[in-house]
Amino acid sequence: MPCFKMHQLISMESAADKQSPQVRLVEVSREDAGQRIDNFLSRHLKGVPRSKIYRILRRGEVRVNSGRIQPRYKVKAGDRVRIPPVRVAAGPPAALPGHRLADIESCIVFENARLLVIDKPSGMAVHGGSGIRYGVIETLRARRPNAPYLELVHRLDRDTSGCLIIAKRRSALRALHEQLRAGQITKRYLALVRGRWTDGRRRVTAALAKNRLQGGERVVKVDADGKSAVTVFRPVSVYAAASLVEVDLHTGRTHQIRVHAAHIGYPLAGDTRYGDSEFNRAMKTLGLRRLFLHAQLLEFTEPASDEVLTVSTPLGDELKQVLDNLETEAGD
Repeated sequence: MPCFKMHQLISMESAADKQSPQVRLVEVSREDAGQRIDNFLSRHLKGVPRSKIYRILRRGEVRVNSGRIQPRYKVKAGDRVRIPPVRVAAGPPAALPGHRLADIESCIVFENARLLVIDKPSGMAVHGGSGIRYGVIETLRARRPNAPYLELVHRLDRDTSGCLIIAKRRSALRALHEQLRAGQITKRYLALVRGRWTDGRRRVTAALAKNRLQGGERVVKVDADGKSAVTVFRPVSVYAAASLVEVDLHTGRTHQIRVHAAHIGYPLAGDTRYGDSEFNRAMKTLGLRRLFLHAQLLEFTEPASDEVLTVSTPLGDELKQVLDNLETEAGD
């Protein structure tokens, strides 16, 4: 069974649903120090799209200690932040015309006082932007309007499912970011790739660079002048025309697994950007309607207790069915 139920959300808006906008001066606490100003504003402007937050930053409507700042400015303890009048939804965004959002609470697979881990559904962005108003973090904040702090620790592509960490305290976010920078968080995925895997364990170290195509679409390419990236692939099951592989992500570049897999000749099933269209059509006949990439496992140190936590989530029913169909096809 899927980890969430989908709800059709109907737009209902009235004057009572809004708070009267007014200028606010907010002093940055020690707990909040170090985060980017856009993330700081997102917490204090719940329900406001990221695009609008960036707009008021660009216009200079947000001031820190009476001065203008850049969107990448990191707030410091004691900073006084002027937040301009912005109309903010008072409650959860129970009204999104034409949208369906997951019941995020039912997707939580681990939670304590400092963090939580969500089994993110495929097709849901981790945050709003680029035409998407509400992602995981905005929805979670809306579901928990009284939560003092909720921030993404890392990201997953929109079409990737699986384990995603959310920090509930600034101190937890800092500690987990330090672990990420030091390579101390294990991130393991399952992916279905084209062809019969014959390489055994394979470590890919091709550097990656971001590009933007005409129309604003982001693509990532192997480029010697790009940023370092390390991915390790291991075969799990080999079928007639596809292979299930386990992937350890040692760095966290955009689209890293998808680009590295395509680079070595094993593009991911269901990948419409870097994949093989003929292979994707064949997998569609076996029931695949999405990218076959699942963040299966995270292993990290709990920030306060120093306990090593391992959180894992199984493949969803749709992906399991595709593998069953591959097994059946091989037996025919």
